[in-house]
This record gives sequence, structure tokens and C-alpha cells, in this order.
Amino acid sequence: MVGATGLVGSKMLQVLDEQQVRIDELIVAASERSVGKEIVFQDKTYKVVSVDEAINQRPDIAIFSAGGAASKQYAPRFAEQGTFVIDNSSAWRMEKDVPLVVPEINADTITKDTKIIANPNCSTIQMVMALAPIHKAFGIKRLVISTYQSVSGSGLKGINQLNNEETKNSQLSTLNSQLTNAYPHQIYRNVLPHAGDFCENDYTTEEEKLVNETRKILQDNNIAITATACRVPVTGGHSEAVNVETLKPFDIDEVRKMLAAMPGVVVQDDPANNLYPMAITSFDKDEVFVGRIRRDFSVENGMNLWIVSDNIRKGAATNAVQIAKYLINTQKFGPSTGSGSLVCSEVKGA
Repeated sequence: MVGATGLVGSKMLQVLDEQQVRIDELIVAASERSVGKEIVFQDKTYKVVSVDEAINQRPDIAIFSAGGAASKQYAPRFAEQGTFVIDNSSAWRMEKDVPLVVPEINADTITKDTKIIANPNCSTIQMVMALAPIHKAFGIKRLVISTYQSVSGSGLKGINQLNNEETKNSQLSTLNSQLTNAYPHQIYRNVLPHAGDFCENDYTTEEEKLVNETRKILQDNNIAITATACRVPVTGGHSEAVNVETLKPFDIDEVRKMLAAMPGVVVQDDPANNLYPMAITSFDKDEVFVGRIRRDFSVENGMNLWIVSDNIRKGAATNAVQIAKYLINTQKFGPSTGSGSLVCSEVKGA
């Protein structure tokens, strides 16, 4: 991951501005080769400092969009001095004592002692936003998930590959693909059943995240989950087809009302008028959109959901900023005027 000058980091700064988060001091940290660069935020220019210097300034909150290796190296050092670290990588998500937080669902898992807080994977965040009220009301027995993830989930490299292939009419050599591209195959006019890296069990890391992170956030290890994650030639916005089997019977109209009442969820479900969530209409929005809500008649307590969200906003930047706002508003870092010092890290990690 990159930080304040990268895809997610720049979006974090945008969301911080949009949501009017009160900040006493903004510290922009980076790897040594980026020290001295300038970033403009709210019409003020900030010089990039080293991570060590940022640590020495003892900020209240550090937001990491820096990759797992950098997070493992620096997050504990911030935490040791009392800084809350909000980490966007997968480095800490499954650690037992690290809360994995979607604020609308489980912000209460954050305490003054949980100094490292994990931001879930983008595809997990949008899905659990829809599943949480269903699980609370009826219990979830089993999930069958198919994701259609945009190239922005692979960062600028994924976007560049799609744009380059479109421009060159897909005529890229295999060698060029291996050297410069995010994917082992052409993505333009194609769908890859391959998001993330393959594990020994033949599932990918993206699929494993959907399984493990969903259970942790919903606090239920008994949910049976299987997933297939695909990469599609869409610039931004992840889409998911989720088949849900519940423990208790439900009324499908009640499910629609329940989802409509969930903060951060917008129901778009009028198929007669061709109204349903789409990646193109979710672009640059914070909400999670749910539609195609219908009963699955093949099982006793089954339903199908179509869930779409901007993976860079709610799937990453917005969720992290919401966690920061929760820390500020609840004064988790001690007596405060309602604002604090904030680090946006842009260390180049793995």
C-alpha cells in the first residue's frame, strides 16, 4: 500500500476534509526517499517527515495505509507510546487482541487499551454492513459469496493495466504483462477468477479474508462460508452476489426494511424499473448499496443479496476515518477538546 500520495491515502485526506474531522496537527510521514515532499491539505502545505520523527511527535492517532511490512515494523512503536493506530493492511486483522472494526457494527470492541485497530478488507466491509442486521435478527447459518472486484482493488497498478490494455487494444506481450502488470492475464474485456494470491488450499487470499474476517466481525465462528473472488474490468466499485442461509425463518419484506434502516446502507431494489446497485453509480459514495433482495427457494431459509460499494471509500478510506472520528468523539485517547494530532503514513510497504 501507499499512503497520503497514493490511491487510498489521497482519498483518506479527501474524506477527512469532507467529514470535517477536527485536527490540531496533521503529520505526514513517509519512507526516507520521500522525506521533504509536500502535500496540500485544506489549503495548507505539509512537508513529509520520516516515520521516526512522526513517532517522536507522539500523535494521538496514526492512520496507516502503508502495507503489511511497514505496519508490522512501525505500528507497535506508535502503540507503545499510547498512539492509536488504524491500520488498513491485513497485517493485524486476525490477531486475537486487535479489534477488526466496521464502526456501524462493532465500534464497541475498541477500548483505551486496544491501541492497534484493524480496518477490514474492502470486500468484507461492504458485505458485513448488509449481513449484520440479518445475523442479529435471524442468525446466519451459511454464506456462498461471489465477488466481482474492480481493478482499483489492486491499486494504481491495476488501474494502469486496464487503461493500458484498453488503449493498446489488448495487444500486450506476455513478457510485458509479467513485468509491469497487476495480473497474469489480460483484464480488459476479461474476467479473472483470481483476486489475491493463491493459497495451498487453492483458495485465494481475498477469499480467505471473506471467510475469516466475516466471522470475526460478526463474532460467530460457526457460520459456514465459501467464496469465489473475481477481478473484473471495472475501474472502481466492488460488487458481490451473496447467498445467505439463516437459522430462523424470515419475511423478505422485513429484510428489506431492516436493511433500509441500517446506518450506511441504501436499498435500491426495484427490478421492475431496472433499479439495482451498480459499480458505476456507487462511485465516490460512502454508502453500501443493496438490491436484488429475493428469497432463495432452493433452501428453507435462504435469500440472495446483491451488494455494491466504492472499495476505495467505504472499503478503505471512509471506514478508517470513521474509526478516527469514533476515537475523537469518545475521547479514547484521554481528555481532549474534541480534536487531536493525526499521522497519515505513506511508508512504502509490501
